[in-house]
Amino acid sequence: MQNATGRFSLPKSGLLTRPDEYQQVYKKGKRLRGDRFSIIYYDNGLAENRLGISVHGAKKAVTRNRIKRIIREFYRLNKNFISPPSDIIFAIRKDFSPNSPQELQQAVNLLIPQLA
Repeated sequence: MQNATGRFSLPKSGLLTRPDEYQQVYKKGKRLRGDRFSIIYYDNGLAENRLGISVHGAKKAVTRNRIKRIIREFYRLNKNFISPPSDIIFAIRKDFSPNSPQELQQAVNLLIPQLA
């Protein structure tokens, strides 16, 4: 979605916010396992994908927040990488630290063939 300045944004409606939303995806979703991270997704029946992020093992808040910023930026640029519209959780394990959204894009591209 574009905002008034012509930039793309990530509205709150595009995010998972409640614990029960996360629980539903964890319980009923399909899982793609990558190197030190997983993508769990579940068809949400809505018009768009929604994002959730779960970071485990990063002890410092600055590290956790950086990882979440990179994931949100990747998602903002690639919202429809999973179809049909789904609730998507990036579950990050210890020692996963992408340096850019492009690096995360490469890691996700390795998982996408598993969707077929």
